[in-house]
Amino acid sequence: MFDGLSDRLGGIFDKLKKRGALSESDVESALREIRVALLEADVALPVVKDFIEGVKERALGEEVIRSVTPGQMVVSIVHEHLVEMLNGGPVETDASDVPILPTGSGLNLVGTPPVAILMVGLQGSGKTTTTGKIAARLTTRDKKKVLMASLDVYRPAAQQQLVVLGEQTNVRVLNPVMGEQPVAIAKRAMQTGRLEGFDVVLLDTAGRLHIDMELMGEVSAIRDVAKPVETLLVTDAMTGQDAVNVAREFNEKIGVTGIVLTRVDGDARGGAALSMRAVAGCPIKLMGTGENIDALDNFDAGRVAGSILGMGDVVGLVEKARDAVDEEEAGRLAKRMMKGQFSMDDMAAQLTQLRGLGDMNALMGMIPGINKAKKQMAEANVNDKMIAHQEAIIRSMTKKERKNPKLINGSRRKRIAAGSGTSVQEVNRLMKQFKQMSTMMKKMGKGGMKSMMSGMIGGGGMPPGMMPR
Repeated sequence: MFDGLSDRLGGIFDKLKKRGALSESDVESALREIRVALLEADVALPVVKDFIEGVKERALGEEVIRSVTPGQMVVSIVHEHLVEMLNGGPVETDASDVPILPTGSGLNLVGTPPVAILMVGLQGSGKTTTTGKIAARLTTRDKKKVLMASLDVYRPAAQQQLVVLGEQTNVRVLNPVMGEQPVAIAKRAMQTGRLEGFDVVLLDTAGRLHIDMELMGEVSAIRDVAKPVETLLVTDAMTGQDAVNVAREFNEKIGVTGIVLTRVDGDARGGAALSMRAVAGCPIKLMGTGENIDALDNFDAGRVAGSILGMGDVVGLVEKARDAVDEEEAGRLAKRMMKGQFSMDDMAAQLTQLRGLGDMNALMGMIPGINKAKKQMAEANVNDKMIAHQEAIIRSMTKKERKNPKLINGSRRKRIAAGSGTSVQEVNRLMKQFKQMSTMMKKMGKGGMKSMMSGMIGGGGMPPGMMPR
């Protein structure tokens, strides 16, 4: 979502770092460029003004001007103020004046079971889907017994949509009753939760195309009945400043405890996310990062700010890997690597696990200093579709071919291409990647990790085999 802003800021900071010593005019010129970049990213004007003033006060101080690495210090100051912007307040520091970056807060579940979570928002923001994602997350990660209930009696098939999500996530959904009104459904859901020992009751309210008094009155009545510990406003990150205005209205009229940003993986300018905390007055707690039911992350101001400034998000990458990677399969592959063995089946297993981590572009954004490689990947058309094609190619091979790829001659390549719905060129590209990866694995098996790593670093790009040629 922040790719455009990240590229703009990266260019500004690169120029600063190359200058060595910085004058006041250098810093002021950079700040003017940062201001324009933020405004073009759709960050609210008052937020931009406060941000620039805060950065300017410190960036023009003696600690920067006289610093050995003044450009890097400016980046550090901008990072700290970005975190402050996203948090809606000053950044706490430890005894050594080092910023303490908060982790994602997640959800408040403190209270006598069943605790209610009220889902609100406009129609089309992804509210029902987000309800299903939260339910799946609470069930699998937090081991909570969850009940979902649809209070949307207006949108056709809205209640059935939640039933389908319940079936997909193996989460109980309150049975719809014809003609029952939202407040009555909320009462029945809470009663069912108490009688059947549920920990959490998720109440999915009806959306509207715009904010109106009828909507607010209905949501307020549901809130008074359910007494939720969390009232989560679901907003579409791609709607820009409209999302900020919606958040402010909901918070003023019904009281919102947290915001869930959806479609964060989309091609939005990102200004809404940067403005949300400061303008709306309530914290962003969760982010929807894709279509999959598990594509939901805690919002972490430090990690988001780091991603914007090209610092990556190693913690987030590790968390995704931990959840997606099959430890048993990884152990089996490690043993084969030590023996210098690597087959097409092994490559297919790696591709499957890689695809399980999520969107490739989002993953690349988590790796520090990877901007150059990201551009290379974009130019080479490295994406989720390409990985799916590679999996299809491998599945179209016979067992003997996967075990011994040297058997794959020209006629076999034509057959594999036809069977996988791809081209011979794509098959050839995969064979080349496999050869490169196989060579790399043999080096690792022979104890050549040090030389292999130095080659990767010296090349300034992706490991052999990961970049199509």
